[in-house]
Amino acid sequence: MCDEERRYYQTANCTNYDLLKAFAKEMRNNPTQAESCLWEYLRFDTFNVRFRRQYIIGDYIADFCCLSKKLVIEIDGGYHNLPDQQISDAERTAKLNTLGFEVIRFTNEEVLFDTDNVLLKIQRYIDS
Repeated sequence: MCDEERRYYQTANCTNYDLLKAFAKEMRNNPTQAESCLWEYLRFDTFNVRFRRQYIIGDYIADFCCLSKKLVIEIDGGYHNLPDQQISDAERTAKLNTLGFEVIRFTNEEVLFDTDNVLLKIQRYIDS
């Protein structure tokens, strides 16, 4: 059960925390190729800020989160082009926005084949 006094749990929904924590751990242990690629840049404070991966915010698990900048980075595979998934993604983004987070999205292809541009866009968000 989640302890509201501890900083680590501040962004998580306590009622679903144990389930989300297990799922986040599974996703950290089995990242997509694009997630692994981007994490290699984010994990070493490339932008002089700390990112967390598979971070729980409310009822969601963000691919990457920078708490100090209130920035969430999502990497979307092909299924995110499906109409139902686009609606779900829009709702998720809106909810994260209401919690004070800015959400930026990249496709797997952008991360894998246009990494420099992805890193430049992340830098711009951090600097703004």
